[in-house]
Amino acid sequence: MYYVREVLAQTEGMSSLRLIEFIFINNIQSSFMGVVYGFFLGIFPVLASLANGYIIGYVCSSTVSSSGIGSLLSLLPHGIFELPAIFISFGIGIKFGTFIFYKEKMNHFNEFLINSLRVFVFVVLPLLIIAAIIEGSLISIFG
Repeated sequence: MYYVREVLAQTEGMSSLRLIEFIFINNIQSSFMGVVYGFFLGIFPVLASLANGYIIGYVCSSTVSSSGIGSLLSLLPHGIFELPAIFISFGIGIKFGTFIFYKEKMNHFNEFLINSLRVFVFVVLPLLIIAAIIEGSLISIFG
């Protein structure tokens, strides 16, 4: 898969700190876009969720076929911190996109926007920070 090879090439030889930064920035962009693009009836977060599932499935399949089932332990940080954060942000985006179906659209837009940003800052961001630190450290150690 081209995307996976491209990311591996970009991160090759990065220091632990630089890798943590790369992972965090990549994850925050994906998560925030999931919230913001939810504005368009929640279509982008649904498509992004499907794409994420496909990529994770591909990586798991490749990892197991080349290194055995035990290699899935290296993907554990994704399942504990990163994936919940990303899927929470996609859920926020889907909810945000429903404002259009309410009578008082602007009131609901403002309410959904404020609540979405609140959840993003206080739930998603901390999870992404933890995930980036763990993943960047593990990749540097076991890389």
